[in-house]
Amino acid sequence: MEVNADFSKRVLLHANEIPWIPSPMKGVDRRMLDRIGDEVARATTIVRYAPGSQFSPHIHSGGEEFIVLEGVFSDEHGDFPAGSYIRNPPTSSHTPGSEPGCVIFVKLWQFDPNDRTPVKIDMNKMHLVPAANRPGVSVMPLFHDDNETVQVEQWEPGTHVEQSIEGGAEFLVLSGTFTESGNELGEHSWLRIPPGESVSAKAGPKGTRIWTKTRHLRNIELPS
Repeated sequence: MEVNADFSKRVLLHANEIPWIPSPMKGVDRRMLDRIGDEVARATTIVRYAPGSQFSPHIHSGGEEFIVLEGVFSDEHGDFPAGSYIRNPPTSSHTPGSEPGCVIFVKLWQFDPNDRTPVKIDMNKMHLVPAANRPGVSVMPLFHDDNETVQVEQWEPGTHVEQSIEGGAEFLVLSGTFTESGNELGEHSWLRIPPGESVSAKAGPKGTRIWTKTRHLRNIELPS
């Protein structure tokens, strides 16, 4: 299966307008944003767990990164409320589920194969700091290594953001709105920018908070 598999093209999706597709596990549905592969896939997806649903135990050979958007996600490592940012590196394993139900934004098979660094951050307890040389922008660093930078950004109302994208970028709107290339992005809109392009955006009248990942689309590793 291929969904938005040409990484040389821009992709803009309003996730709330995409129909839910049942997964092989009862009570777990998906909105596919990009995907290369079948059930073992390089994938970016929004996943919804019905109350009391659970996935079977599994190993993440290519790593798993996710944000809890709604509800509470649970596994044997803990309970993670909305606002949690989690990285389960390659070779990690768990049995995920949700007693009250939850929605997560998840990326699979997109880690450096040698990455063994688990990350568990409650973004509700973190603080934003003003971004250097970027008026109207504050940031919350989440992860950084030689391959990628992940952070949350808060753009104040009306802020203009001009950014060159040397290694590619993704933006997921967590709250508020912004416009880019004539398109308005609201909650759970997702924008993928290929390497070598740029972003020219303006925050909406109430500002916006977005999750960003940059520098990571230079070399696409596919699952085997």
